Amino acid sequence: KVDDGTAAGSDKVARAPSPDADGNEGGAEGSAPKKSKDAGRRDAAGYAKSRKGKEKDGKNKGRRRGTRPADSASNTESKAPRLPKRQTALLIGFCGTGCNGMQIQPDVRTIEGVLFGALVRAGAVSQDNADDPVKVSLGRAARTDAGVHAAGNLVSMKLITTIPGVNDIVARINEELPPEIRLWGHVRVQNSFNARMSCDSRKYTYFFPSYLLIPPKPGSGLHRTLGQHADSTKAPSDAIKPSHPFWGTGDTSTREDDLERKRKWRISADSIERLRLTVHKYEGTHNFHNFTVGREFGDRSNQRHMKKIEISEPAVYGGTEWISVLFHGQSFMLHQRKMMAALVLSCRTDTPDQVIDELYGPRTVFIPKMPALGLLLEYPIFESYNRKVSAINNKLELTHPDYRPLIDFEMHRDDIDKFKQKYIYDNMRSIEDHSGIFDAWIRSIDMYAGNDLLYLNPRGIIPAAAVIKKGEKRDNVFRERKRFDATSFSAETKENLLTQDDEEEEDAVPLNRELLEDTEG
Repeated sequence: KVDDGTAAGSDKVARAPSPDADGNEGGAEGSAPKKSKDAGRRDAAGYAKSRKGKEKDGKNKGRRRGTRPADSASNTESKAPRLPKRQTALLIGFCGTGCNGMQIQPDVRTIEGVLFGALVRAGAVSQDNADDPVKVSLGRAARTDAGVHAAGNLVSMKLITTIPGVNDIVARINEELPPEIRLWGHVRVQNSFNARMSCDSRKYTYFFPSYLLIPPKPGSGLHRTLGQHADSTKAPSDAIKPSHPFWGTGDTSTREDDLERKRKWRISADSIERLRLTVHKYEGTHNFHNFTVGREFGDRSNQRHMKKIEISEPAVYGGTEWISVLFHGQSFMLHQRKMMAALVLSCRTDTPDQVIDELYGPRTVFIPKMPALGLLLEYPIFESYNRKVSAINNKLELTHPDYRPLIDFEMHRDDIDKFKQKYIYDNMRSIEDHSGIFDAWIRSIDMYAGNDLLYLNPRGIIPAAAVIKKGEKRDNVFRERKRFDATSFSAETKENLLTQDDEEEEDAVPLNRELLEDTEG
């Protein structure tokens, strides 16, 4: 989401009254925390109803949501004692298959929804607060789209961390979670901590089969269109190579035959080096308006900083060669998978890497998204916060109430790696082996015969025919397929992957700035 040093957006920090030594922590569970204007509301948007409408019935006036009227018979019953809650960071990992993304939403299964339910059942969130995550200031370091996986992510909220009868709160919460969602640990943090705004940077990895770098098949729509454009501009026509060793001189093979041979194909050292040289174009600070949706060129929020990008050596799994690309950036735009698509498509068509510089310019073009299946959030990084608490901790004993542990996913490396192998890597490769999702995606690219991809050319310059002008109707636009945003497939969908018969993605609905920022991270 990929698909986006702090993330876009500006969730303000929720503050609560504090009785303890550092003056930072929340009060007793069940008390009404004091929130800043925007605190938690955006993070729980779509889950709780708006708080604009107050109770009109006089007898209910002033009553908090989730509580009963004063004259309720149940109020005569003895209540559970109020337990102190603390601002806490939860370090989690998950396989996103079967969930409609990270962020909690009504009536659909999401990572946060499953996690919040487990916290309530484990007693870390009281029944008074069980109806609304806003009450505990739920926030996240990075938002992931539907189906996207995370080896590490961080969720912060006010929690009851000392539960009567529970010796190991992590084990107790994991008992309530499905095996594909895990809690690695929890860290008591300062009350000023905001999961998104305190995050300095994030690491994502994208995995893809190396056969995506094979040039377009001779005779395909993209092959013809790019070749004709090269001829019309009197440019060298070697951007598309009909004589590529993989294709030979024929173009009549079936897709099944092609896929079988693609999986046996191995990338050359020169092609890997070309990939690495091109990906370095992303490093540094650039205007990524063409790599997302809903952003004009002049929007300052398009400026994002990529710290480092690394491409691994190819590795063979199950007969298919895979390549991984590790992105370390301060923040990422919505649909960051477009960055991967521009990288792969430019390299497979021998487009000069200067095209990446062109894409940072003012002209708007269409870049497709790579399949969601290959995207993995490794973990968010909190260097600035850790430095701040380290400076405080150096003057304190471990038992001091102001002492705060560092946020460190590496402490859980062994458990994370085992989880990644079982629930993410094995699942990803199994889906590709059985459905050929990446092959279906690259064939959908090669079938296209319009002008939207004409920036893939021997000059590496965006031609006028590929430029999208606001309000101007275009002919034969590229239509993306919804299936490539999925990470699990039914038997029927697998058949559609081979036949190309499935629903087109709807045109993007413009998002207001606040909602757009909330989709990034």
